[in-house]
Amino acid sequence: MLSFLSDYTNGAHPEVLQRLYDTNAQTLPGYGVDLLCAAAADKIVRACQKAEAQVYFLAGGTQTNQVVIAAHLRSYEGVIAAASGHINAHEAGAIEYSGHKVLALPHHDGRLDADEVRAYLQAFYADGSYDHMVFPGMVYISQPTEYGTLYSKAQLQALHTVCREYHIPLFVDGARLAYALTAPDNDVSLPELAALCDVFYIGGTKVGALCGEAVVFPHGNMPKRFNTIVKQHGAMLAKGRLLGAQFDALFTDDLYFRIGRHVMEMAMRLKTLFAEKGYRFYLDSPTNQQFVVLDNDTLARLQSQVAFTVWEPFDEAHTVVRFVTGWTTTQEELDALAALL
Repeated sequence: MLSFLSDYTNGAHPEVLQRLYDTNAQTLPGYGVDLLCAAAADKIVRACQKAEAQVYFLAGGTQTNQVVIAAHLRSYEGVIAAASGHINAHEAGAIEYSGHKVLALPHHDGRLDADEVRAYLQAFYADGSYDHMVFPGMVYISQPTEYGTLYSKAQLQALHTVCREYHIPLFVDGARLAYALTAPDNDVSLPELAALCDVFYIGGTKVGALCGEAVVFPHGNMPKRFNTIVKQHGAMLAKGRLLGAQFDALFTDDLYFRIGRHVMEMAMRLKTLFAEKGYRFYLDSPTNQQFVVLDNDTLARLQSQVAFTVWEPFDEAHTVVRFVTGWTTTQEELDALAALL
């Protein structure tokens, strides 16, 4: 069966796996205080062009979102996110489980609008009963969004400005950041992203690692006792070296961006394939998640031969589905899909 199910359905990229093998016999201290983690963090700091940046490695995306948000918010604060945002829609209430409400706002093809965020904050503080309410203590976005769309530099700057006005951090979920940075329409570099937010993470799980996310505090602003907070959440990996080795590989010889460019090349060919076959897109995604509208008969036929995600109903006769390219996607797989379509 062909698979366009997701970008984390295969194991590690060979260069990542080789680094794990090459360092496997080394005796190193635990909990991320080893030479591999230090080397990986140094390479990430240099890639971000922020000498004061601090890096912390965690194992997965939901875990990272929960820990980072909990570390920044006080007990009476919640986090603003798009209604379609991962923390609101696909994390099983992990943020609420940690004691913080997700304050969902309307999305525009997955994106938050800075003016709407400002209006929400203004309305909150204009309410005479705001001290009886959940305070908005952070803004969360992802780059790219759940719909594969991108925030432009201007849109990020606008959100950054609003957050500065209200003295709340801007947190960017970068689980698929490689595909934002290498997308043809992207105008935001990694250093620019680092300058325009308070905390973000560089995803490894969906970009050729077995697991792992690199949390970056770009302004030397890691929350006090962050290490202890990680431990409280059960998120500390004793063999932290496993994360360090993988990110050391990803940020050696441009591997992270090489993977990103390959995946994006396959994604644009996939997009062209659907367009040339006359299929309708739910929206115009510039990254590796492509959302296609299928009639239900075609959906049923393809499901027996191709793995993809059923996203949401479109109307009574059509369904939105998601096709995703990953580091293992090949032209031969695209050709096979074209034949089936």
